Amino acid sequence: MLVVNFKTYLEATGKKAVELAKVAEEIARERGISIAVAPQFTDLKPVSEATGIPVFSQHIDPIRPGASTGHILAEAVKSSGAVGTLLNHSERRIKISEIEESVEMAKTSDLIALVCANTAGVSAAVAALDPHMIAVEPPELIGTGVAVSKARPELITYTVKRIHTVNPHIRILCGAGVSTSEDVSKAIQLGTEGVLVASSVVKSKDPRKLLSEMAEAALEATH
Repeated sequence: MLVVNFKTYLEATGKKAVELAKVAEEIARERGISIAVAPQFTDLKPVSEATGIPVFSQHIDPIRPGASTGHILAEAVKSSGAVGTLLNHSERRIKISEIEESVEMAKTSDLIALVCANTAGVSAAVAALDPHMIAVEPPELIGTGVAVSKARPELITYTVKRIHTVNPHIRILCGAGVSTSEDVSKAIQLGTEGVLVASSVVKSKDPRKLLSEMAEAALEATH
């Protein structure tokens, strides 16, 4: 699985978010691989309506419907057409208690919870909360172009082992610095089921070519 986080890049805002999501959808169909996108909240509905691929929000808050001005409601994310949400990204870090509540909110709203974790210990703690997926992302490598699968491969294999010791059913992705098809192959070879990417794709001069190469690498690595 490839998950593309659009963050707040102008290259993936408004109409450009829809355009990039359509590119991801085409690659997913051509390669027969699952590619999800995580656009900004204002783009969730148009992206969901324009494509048939999984759409994730970039966050939800652990709140219930009511007086919570300015917060992100899980039910609102669901009604926009999203099927899941990122949680605890290094750029939107939350407490473990908030992760627990947010995972429950996601499940109650029938959303897939993809929780980011920066260390093996945090990953193991998150695994005990039973989210659907965990993305291993050392924050110091995010946006650097240096993939964690290359810089710290031992972290990935150790974290995969710790997560599955706690909860063998969780799907594990690899993030932080993933920029090439080789990075994707390496991540899967280390025991993950895919990658979480952002700037390498969103800011690429040819996102279609890069996503296609990443998808092909993912398929080859699983065979």
